[in-house]
Amino acid sequence: MTFMAKEILILITNDDGIYAPGILHLKHALKSLGTVIVVAPLVEKSAVGHAITLSDPLRVMEVERDGTFFGYAVNGTPSDCVKLGSRCILKRKPDLVVSGINQGPNTATNIIYSGTVSAAAEGAIMGIPSIAVSIASFTKKEFGFAAKFTRQLAQLVLQKGLPAGTLLNVNVPAVPENEIKGVVVTRQGKGRYEEAFDKRIDPNNRVYYWLTGKRMILDHGDDIDDPVVMQNKISITPIHYDLTDYSFLEELKTWHLPNP
Repeated sequence: MTFMAKEILILITNDDGIYAPGILHLKHALKSLGTVIVVAPLVEKSAVGHAITLSDPLRVMEVERDGTFFGYAVNGTPSDCVKLGSRCILKRKPDLVVSGINQGPNTATNIIYSGTVSAAAEGAIMGIPSIAVSIASFTKKEFGFAAKFTRQLAQLVLQKGLPAGTLLNVNVPAVPENEIKGVVVTRQGKGRYEEAFDKRIDPNNRVYYWLTGKRMILDHGDDIDDPVVMQNKISITPIHYDLTDYSFLEELKTWHLPNP
């Protein structure tokens, strides 16, 4: 597959897999901005975080959807796709990475596990302005407005750029456009899942466990991602991959740390 070089080159990926509906909507929405190349996992890779493949070969195959070339599938993780796409598949480093549109919210502590957010973080690490986009439902398929909004936001990012190492994490309520009540720049919340393992027995009488959990909203406010999305507002959180706790840094220096 060959493609014509244009001024703007956009790499899109996801963690739901190359056949997911969200990435199809995203490609259609962004193609008016420039050349859009899809490099995405062959199968779903939800909740793999920022994993990369080291011990197995990565294979790339061309994928068609509706009888025409759609993109490149990789038997790896979302972060693999950004690395491989940017360094091997594309003719040059892309101007923008967009990851999504994910099925299900990526807010609060979910972003630690999210392959969607991690793919955008990989783009940021590589010095590429990057956006992660999710709709806040695991069942509703309201991708149309999220795709349109992402296109508008992508255009702004292409014009203005982003600080080094920073990505935008976008969560869109899964409701019709006329029910969206605004856009809020937010902070990452502290919500998490109260987890449990359901113990079961398979047909061969062997024990296995299935992770379950109840979502907990632990903080409330007009600038926190989870509560904002629950108010049918779009949440945009700037995220940096620097995980240093600067508030504790100076105190830790005062400890009498073990000296080898």
